[in-house]
Amino acid sequence: MSTSTSVTGVDVAEAASAPPVPLAARTRGLRKLYGRTVAVDHVDLDVPEGAVLGMLGPNGSGKTTTIRMLLGLVRPTAGAVSLLGHPVPEHAGHALPDVGALVEGPGFHPFLSGRENLLRMAAAEPRLATSDIASAVGGALERVGLSDAANRRYRGYSLGMKQRLGLAGALLVPRRMVVLDEPTNGLDPAGTREVRAIIAELHAAGVTVLVSSHLLAEVEATCTHVAVLQAGSVVAQGELAELLESGSPALLVSTPDGTAAMEALRGKRIPSRLTPEGVRVDLTATTPPEVIAALVHAGVEVHEARRDRTGLEDLFARLTQEPQGEVRS
Repeated sequence: MSTSTSVTGVDVAEAASAPPVPLAARTRGLRKLYGRTVAVDHVDLDVPEGAVLGMLGPNGSGKTTTIRMLLGLVRPTAGAVSLLGHPVPEHAGHALPDVGALVEGPGFHPFLSGRENLLRMAAAEPRLATSDIASAVGGALERVGLSDAANRRYRGYSLGMKQRLGLAGALLVPRRMVVLDEPTNGLDPAGTREVRAIIAELHAAGVTVLVSSHLLAEVEATCTHVAVLQAGSVVAQGELAELLESGSPALLVSTPDGTAAMEALRGKRIPSRLTPEGVRVDLTATTPPEVIAALVHAGVEVHEARRDRTGLEDLFARLTQEPQGEVRS
């Protein structure tokens, strides 16, 4: 990828000769004030076409406000937004038919059934012919696992079922981009796996997916890119794999004799420590071949050696550990 990865103020640019990555969405200098409260503060966000981008941040970090401005639901105080090549909110009407969204939970008529609610929503789809509405609704309900409950009144739905119906609404017609704000809220483990599968299907079809979530494990399992917000600003964004490699490089060595391995590495002035998985070796001043050579030369049995990445939870904690100032939305 040719995008730069920014981690706490440090930019890691790849080869300048690489072509620029097309963007499905882009913001520059995005800012939103509610009275004297700064909800979003100069956000520069890039969402590459075809990516699954996870937007992370503590509660009140500005995730939902950013999404609402991206979709033209809220007008920015300052800054520029581009969605599928169109400026928003000025020309949101040109972009939004190609965007499916579930933001801040679904809102449906409580006394109508799930199917009836979706039929009303489908009737407003500009690119869905009247003759195709019934089949589109049936397909969307089946896709999210609500076929059996389609004729029940919405007011009787559980929180998880309401989330499924909202997701069905976002998937009524083929989209170029899908925006999901906490899509697994209220879902049981089976429902969460189903949402993960739907996101994977969208990604395989080339659809750009923007997911706001507080479930780090789900983001790590489904996303190709990540943007981390803190106190209304983006503190890191880029490819997930690159961000996870941005911590101290290390090698995780599996050996039956961790103590002997530690002694051998200490003799070579190579920092290491014991972990439940084995011996974690700091690669800041050495290389994996040098580590393996030192262990083999000392007669230490090595069963496996692999690069040890920073987990998303550790990365998130490191990027958001600064205390927040004003309350964000």
